Amino acid sequence: MAGGRGGEAAAGGQRVSPAAGTGAHLVAPQRAGRAAPAGLVARLARFWLGALALLCRAQEGAGGKPGASARSRELQARLDSAIADGEFCFHYQGKFDTAQLRLVGLEALLRWEHPRHGLIYPNEFIGLAEQTDAIAALGNWGIDAACRQLAQWRAQGLPLVPVAVNISARQLCQPQLPAQLPDFVLGCLRRHAIPAGLLELEVTESCCIDDMAQAAQGLRRLRALGLAISLDDYGTGHSGLSHVRMLPIHTIKIDRSFIRDLGSGGSADCDTVIVASTLALARGLGLQALAEGVENGEQLAQLRRLGCPQVQGFYLHRPAPAAEVAALLSAGLVTVAKHGAMRHGADAQ
Repeated sequence: MAGGRGGEAAAGGQRVSPAAGTGAHLVAPQRAGRAAPAGLVARLARFWLGALALLCRAQEGAGGKPGASARSRELQARLDSAIADGEFCFHYQGKFDTAQLRLVGLEALLRWEHPRHGLIYPNEFIGLAEQTDAIAALGNWGIDAACRQLAQWRAQGLPLVPVAVNISARQLCQPQLPAQLPDFVLGCLRRHAIPAGLLELEVTESCCIDDMAQAAQGLRRLRALGLAISLDDYGTGHSGLSHVRMLPIHTIKIDRSFIRDLGSGGSADCDTVIVASTLALARGLGLQALAEGVENGEQLAQLRRLGCPQVQGFYLHRPAPAAEVAALLSAGLVTVAKHGAMRHGADAQ
């Protein structure tokens, strides 16, 4: 296909108009400078226009979004009511110091308890929420829910560790961010009587922040309140160093893709250099560092050798509902058996 002037394209000496609204043109084959037969051009045009018609109908049936499924459309339409009806919850995954595997924090991972589809993971609905204002409402719900859960654990007499909540680029790029998000967070902390040091916000490194100066201003206000800011999935985006330089980051979380092959050969040598360099960067800037996606003992051992201070992953603790995390909070540490099973405190003996 090629564009032409006047809304038409030349095809073998003949003019073939584009389908309305597509901006696409049909270019008929040409052989040795001779025009293609008129019948061939007509057949190609009918085939092309028929294919476009099918595509347009498919897009209309998907709400104008190519590839959207009926399930996706259903989930997107229900997002606002699901937030209001309390269908979202958190599963919590522990973060540990690498040396002794003591619990140093929790990450709150969003789940949707859908009345018809059951438990839905965020990869299926976060993208849908980011297409609408639902992502801001969902982010606000998450901040309040984390503070509320901390208050409940405190009421049970459990020792507390910081809880990290993910926030989206859409939340960071709202025009009113410098005032609205910090004020909302402060309101949640006060309402549940939670010290700011127990709440952490995670920003994904690969997210595209349109107004970096505005985002930095809002995040600096949050840091001034006492919150920690983590840069999640470090190494997967195109602007990681810019994020580190411009945003008030407290922790760099090394993406699991660089941890996967540690200790297994293959690309491990390259990954080892990347992880070691990232750890050196964090130390040089006075930042905390954590490796995500630790799934076996070889990875943990290599991270210990590299001097990575904190780790997180299925090998140590799988995400679990709040009620099940109480045992981890009470024990405060994990011991990993040779086969990779995780046990808490006295149960590990």
